[in-house]
Amino acid sequence: MEIRRALPQDMRELLHCLKMRSKYAVLLAFVISLVIIEKENNFISRVSDKLKQSPQALAEANSTEVSPAPAENGSLASLQELDAAFSQLRSQLYNITLQLGGDGDPGPRRHVLLMATTRTGSSFVGEFFNQQGSIFYLFEPLWHVEKTVTFLPGGASAVGSALVYRDVLKQLLLCDLYILENFISPAPEGHLTPFLFRRDSSHSLCEEPVCTPSTKKVFEKYYCKNRRCGPLNITLAAEACRRKQHVALKTVRIRQLEFLQPLVEDPRLDLRIIQLVRDPRAVLASRMVAFSGKYETWKKWASEGEAPLREEEVQRLRGNCESIRVSAELGLRRPGWLRGRYMLVRYEDVARAPLQKAREMFRFAGLPLTPQVEEWIGKNTQAPRDGNGVYSTCKNSSEQFDKWRFSMPFKLAQVVQDACAPAMRLFGYKLASSPAALANRSFSLLEEAQPAWVT
Repeated sequence: MEIRRALPQDMRELLHCLKMRSKYAVLLAFVISLVIIEKENNFISRVSDKLKQSPQALAEANSTEVSPAPAENGSLASLQELDAAFSQLRSQLYNITLQLGGDGDPGPRRHVLLMATTRTGSSFVGEFFNQQGSIFYLFEPLWHVEKTVTFLPGGASAVGSALVYRDVLKQLLLCDLYILENFISPAPEGHLTPFLFRRDSSHSLCEEPVCTPSTKKVFEKYYCKNRRCGPLNITLAAEACRRKQHVALKTVRIRQLEFLQPLVEDPRLDLRIIQLVRDPRAVLASRMVAFSGKYETWKKWASEGEAPLREEEVQRLRGNCESIRVSAELGLRRPGWLRGRYMLVRYEDVARAPLQKAREMFRFAGLPLTPQVEEWIGKNTQAPRDGNGVYSTCKNSSEQFDKWRFSMPFKLAQVVQDACAPAMRLFGYKLASSPAALANRSFSLLEEAQPAWVT
């Protein structure tokens, strides 16, 4: 009799918890349906009398369908097994409420990969996902992998690096953050590290309970800027990842889309890939400012014409454009494994209409666009001038996205156009035929975006 009373009481407690928040109506209906099944079939009484009914509905508690009635031929080993099954269901539903984070019905768990190259606006676009409270967002986690793989004796081939990147991405999307411990230097001790690259660029790593009390006399190379936290506890970070409803990663270190097929086909993942591109002329202009030391030859050649432009540098530029183009063409061909899971986005379109493009990206990913994301976009795209330099994500985006064209020497633009013409044509970037055309504000260098880019 005690067990008979305890089970409905547990269910009433759960119903009361869910009723406190009307946004959980779907979950509430789900639980109520289970109660109806239990009452109509006098489930507890039958088990106590005959120990014959099957917990089929409970075993499928995390599916989208509920069995209309217990199986006739099933059996339970004991009343304790039944009680444990209901306890497990209650625990699962409670975990879901933790993961929601106030964003309404979460739907299925989504995984988003923002795939780009350096200086394409990926940090800015990545913030759209970082601002969404139910998303666990990581900023450039492959940075550590690149540093480790690059400095292996003899280096690594492009294919070898891509395979390593892919396998690490898979583990991160599954919330196995311990994989990074193989690449962080110096190695974490007791799963603690103050050296996770740009930790502050992920809200999930700088909020409770991941933000532990700061420790005196501990040097932190990468730290949370808005609040003082102790060294990153990777165990707490992994647990936070599992509590969040969705996972999103931003990386500029994966360029070969075909290598991601095993991730797209992995039944544990529901992966959506957003490939972000930008006018290669603008990319080069931005890199020459952000990575000044690496582009000294380019700058001297453009301004003075003294140092010849080395052919290997032009070839590197051409190779970068071709790898981006090849991946985009694969995505736009819509192979079966990628259909409905690939979206091509131009940074210029995001800059001109950030809220509209954010809605499109979130709709493609199957994620809700929350008021917090909309508010952040409004505050960070209407700044009167660039924020804190070349790495700022706060800009008057509609005025800043093509300012490069008024300062880039035309002969430099010509080099880019010659090297990247196939990619530019694919993405709708017009070639400038003269210095006047390049600097003419009334001459748009953008063609209209193609609807087919959203697959």
